[in-house]
Amino acid sequence: MTRTLALLALCLLTSPAPAADPVPLTPKQIADGWVKLFDGESAFGWPDGATVEDGKLVLTAPADRPLSVSLAATPQCELVATYSYARLDPAASGEVSMTLASQGVASKTPLLTADADKPTTSSFRCDFATARATATLAVPRGVRLVVHQFMLRPTGTTPIFDGKTLDGWKAYAGDAKRERSKFDVTADGELRVVNGPGDLQTTSTHADFLLRFDCKTRGKNLNSGVFFRCLPGEYQAGYEAQIHNGFAGGDRTKPTDFGTGAIYRRVPARKVVSNDDEWFTMTVLAVGPALRTWVNGEPVVSWTDDRPRDANARKGLRTAAGHLSIQGHDPTTDILFRNLRVLDIK
Repeated sequence: MTRTLALLALCLLTSPAPAADPVPLTPKQIADGWVKLFDGESAFGWPDGATVEDGKLVLTAPADRPLSVSLAATPQCELVATYSYARLDPAASGEVSMTLASQGVASKTPLLTADADKPTTSSFRCDFATARATATLAVPRGVRLVVHQFMLRPTGTTPIFDGKTLDGWKAYAGDAKRERSKFDVTADGELRVVNGPGDLQTTSTHADFLLRFDCKTRGKNLNSGVFFRCLPGEYQAGYEAQIHNGFAGGDRTKPTDFGTGAIYRRVPARKVVSNDDEWFTMTVLAVGPALRTWVNGEPVVSWTDDRPRDANARKGLRTAAGHLSIQGHDPTTDILFRNLRVLDIK
């Protein structure tokens, strides 16, 4: 039986500092673009039947059939898994394996750990240059797979901001009330947005893609967002990956105004990972109707847009290419961006 894994809470502290992460990514891993497919605390994004025991993900194939879990993957990426498994049925045959495939080309890697008490770490590279790729995890019948850590790092991204100029970008024009933001480049090579409203749009367009960027909000509960699949020439007419680090009652699972990493007005962030006045990294993956976000490598949203199709993503499902844009929200806006990179998925 095949199920699709959506690519990718602790009791949270009442202070602004994030709760302890059971499987933390290092600052370097976050900077290098690693994101978690298993968050170390829940079965978020995994198929029904997946459970978490002692901070580990457990997948048990039924006695009468194997379990196959397909992970949406970028065409160029590296996956790292730490895992172990045990045969619940001594007569069970077959090995746990990982298959990377695209356009009929596949590479299969058996995962030959023999003892659940001896976890093994394996790396897998997916180097399909132009087409969507799928990573499939196969668990034979009667086998219990224990996942200690599972993470992915996209490769092949290209910069869309050079740190020196706004080449490749243009400010929205056509309504004076929506042209109040100032967009410039700081001496440190950051894209700065002050005042609002306003909208800075890429001249390039993107349909299926992976976007990664760093952001810092320079004030408490500032509001911004990065829009995508936008209608050309229109004001913020697309999906919005929300930027807002506020949360209610000291509880990070209760974001205010949907929360950083949310798809605004569609699905809230399941928890607020980032803090104001601190750099954080957001990753957005859009493949057809499937939209996924991570903040500092933590999976925040996994959502499939099942609305009827519409040319405008504000009104319905849009999978056609559109520009990306950065929002200047209001007069309090003071936000920095850097390391904006994209990988188009053909």
